[in-house]
Amino acid sequence: MHLVSGTKSQVDNPPSHELGRERPGRVYESVGTARHAVEPKRDPHRALEALFANQLATMLANYSANNSFDRLVIVAPPAMLGELRKDIKPALREKIVAEIDKDLSKVPSNEIAAHIENVIAL
Repeated sequence: MHLVSGTKSQVDNPPSHELGRERPGRVYESVGTARHAVEPKRDPHRALEALFANQLATMLANYSANNSFDRLVIVAPPAMLGELRKDIKPALREKIVAEIDKDLSKVPSNEIAAHIENVIAL
């Protein structure tokens, strides 16, 4: 296992309430004076996660095309793993040997191997 250079990134992803409006938009009822809140079609936080997943899948596909790795183990929280699966192309999918649905974002880099050593030993 080795770190592929240039893959370290940090994304500013604030909570949803900081991304959208302070209050949801309002609409008037077609008859009468009643008003209703209108929820956005997509949570802004989820939209940023989907964008990040797409960018990550593209970056991994580029590294795969350059033969930067032979095998790939993807470790991500379940929701992010689902987003990544949507964007991973077949050529990259061939190199994926395991997917682990864990959030290791707060684990120090030198301890990550211990969390996935049973998978990479295959």
